[in-house]
Amino acid sequence: MAATPESRPPHAAAPVAAAGLNNAQMEAVHHLDSPCLVLAGAGSGKTRVITYKIVRLLQHGLAPRNIAAITFTNKASQEMRERAKQLVGAKAAKDLAISTFHSLGVRMLREDGAKLGLKTQFSILDSDDVMGVLKDAGGATDNKLARQWQWTISLWKNTGITSDMAPSVAKDADEQVAARVMKLYEERLTAYGAVDFDDLISFPLKLLQRDEEARAKWQKLFQHVLVDEYQDTNAVQYELLKQLVGDPQRARFTAVGDDDQSIYGWRGATIDNLKRLPAEYPTLKVIPLEQNYRSTSAILRAANEVIALNPKIFVKKLWSDLGDGEPVQVLQCDGEEHEAERAVARIQALRGNDGRVKFSDFAVLYRANHQSRVFEQKLRGAQIPYKVSGGQSFFDRAEIKDLCGWLRLIVNEDDDPAFLRAVTTPKRGIGHTTLGALSEFAGKWKVSMFEALFAESLGTALKSKAIDGLHEFGRYVNEFQDKAKTTIGAEAAKPMLMAWLKDIGYEQHLHDGEDSEKVAQARWGNVLDFVDWVAKRCGGEITQEGGTFESEKKSVLEIAQSISVILSLAERGDDLEVVTLSTLHASKGLEWPHVVLAGINEGLLPFRSDSEEMTVERLEEERRLMYVGITRARQTLAVSTLRRRKKGRETIAGVPSRFIAEMKLNEAKAHEDPRERLRKLRESIAAKTASAPPTAAT
Repeated sequence: MAATPESRPPHAAAPVAAAGLNNAQMEAVHHLDSPCLVLAGAGSGKTRVITYKIVRLLQHGLAPRNIAAITFTNKASQEMRERAKQLVGAKAAKDLAISTFHSLGVRMLREDGAKLGLKTQFSILDSDDVMGVLKDAGGATDNKLARQWQWTISLWKNTGITSDMAPSVAKDADEQVAARVMKLYEERLTAYGAVDFDDLISFPLKLLQRDEEARAKWQKLFQHVLVDEYQDTNAVQYELLKQLVGDPQRARFTAVGDDDQSIYGWRGATIDNLKRLPAEYPTLKVIPLEQNYRSTSAILRAANEVIALNPKIFVKKLWSDLGDGEPVQVLQCDGEEHEAERAVARIQALRGNDGRVKFSDFAVLYRANHQSRVFEQKLRGAQIPYKVSGGQSFFDRAEIKDLCGWLRLIVNEDDDPAFLRAVTTPKRGIGHTTLGALSEFAGKWKVSMFEALFAESLGTALKSKAIDGLHEFGRYVNEFQDKAKTTIGAEAAKPMLMAWLKDIGYEQHLHDGEDSEKVAQARWGNVLDFVDWVAKRCGGEITQEGGTFESEKKSVLEIAQSISVILSLAERGDDLEVVTLSTLHASKGLEWPHVVLAGINEGLLPFRSDSEEMTVERLEEERRLMYVGITRARQTLAVSTLRRRKKGRETIAGVPSRFIAEMKLNEAKAHEDPRERLRKLRESIAAKTASAPPTAAT
């Protein structure tokens, strides 16, 4: 495989030797002869290793298109591509196959999905689309029940369990029902020519397992595969990786992960994938990265003590040369309000002591979304700007996605996922059988579903009653599109949008779909906020605090055309000067100079509900979550615990989490006698005074 100097492409010239990597990182970058597992501890520079290994592979003679780097989030993928571009240049970086597992799955299915019976332009259903199909398949009106089916079916898919296998693995009567629904759900997806998020992994795996030609093609294309956050892979992703790299004796891949940061067991990730590698790849080289470039020694000591109580697959211990730093603090708080007040006071004090400290240097991390509410209240009261990560964004709400689906459809009638969402939300008597036949007809003639519903020959595939219903919907979409094109300015946009919602019966749809009147009203409130949001962007005279302002008038259709851009801008906030409030799960991969871990109590972290048993495996995962939280901090870490905490409508006594004792902070303080520290400080000041040069006054 190695290339001669003359044959090396120009983009591979950047020398890795001058990269400033430590010895372990260099070893990982230069190991090319067999599979490699890089145990990248928190803050140990794993992204740097991956990007420099890409450079090394290019130097070794691989073409950019022959290198696949797989990540778990679009953000990580973009960051990796940006770093690679800086090292190898824009042209080479463009051809690298850097993507998420799901994006890679889409690429494979677009190219070869026909071998599985998929049409090239298959639709990808999001979580809310899936809920609608599941409710239809199971004959359910209860969102909670449909959501439970969704979780169960998703977990089965991520562990490789098919609808044929589901009845035999179902643990109780509820899961038996879920197994029957899974079969009907998959039949509907096939009829719609659609896949869900989990299918983007399981279908490519099925493709490679069943089709020798496709398997040979993708194995030949990807001659080295790098996988980031390997500990987060599930059983199906592991099998997909095995199929991509081929024969264990000739396989070439680099898995980068950390068994101490495996925290996604609830969505199918399994630490067993780390255990399987040495057994299935006998020539596997294991390289631990133990030097941490992020945190002080005091913070790392606490992290190492906690995680040491979990059984080890591979031994490693983080260390840092950044100095001991401030001791980790435990804050005893009377209750949630007091805890939030102390966090705010801490932010204000640290900023007051050092003018260089910014709001964006702080994060408050917690186990569950509901814990953010009181922190938001106290931060607003102190006029401290903040953002919430890991909770549900306004634009992720089902009702907002419904309306965006309609707007997407009037912009692009060939958007099949938008068509499916609009035609079924609210329901209009067009069932899955009709939509399945329409999808099949559209696939046969290689047109979109919207275009197909006006085809003269549609009568060969559907009965006239079904066609009448589709035509009525199609005419309404065209009318709505015309109105959106001719409605200009905020003043005209709002009544036009409200009339549209009345036409389609959306308020009634929300009430019909919710058991709780209060929840339905809250969702309708979100819809009204969205209408205001869209209308204001249509421009004209807008009265706000501070006066009346004039902006350029635009049509509703123009705003709809830019809706995806507006949404992405609305979601951006990484560079804002704000305090971050985040769940521990959402904080993974991030870091801040100053961190508060909130609600570190038994029942919250480790989390336990009354109906669940705290198994050994669950406790180990909760401990890994605590470890992730600790290692987000760079300079200071405060851990707050509640003497009393709310549980539902009750207030109960708070028990400090066992993880606080496991940090062994008291042992670290044992050799820090305050009197001894004061004596040394006085001696140091006296020594400095004695050695200071005489001033002009003496």
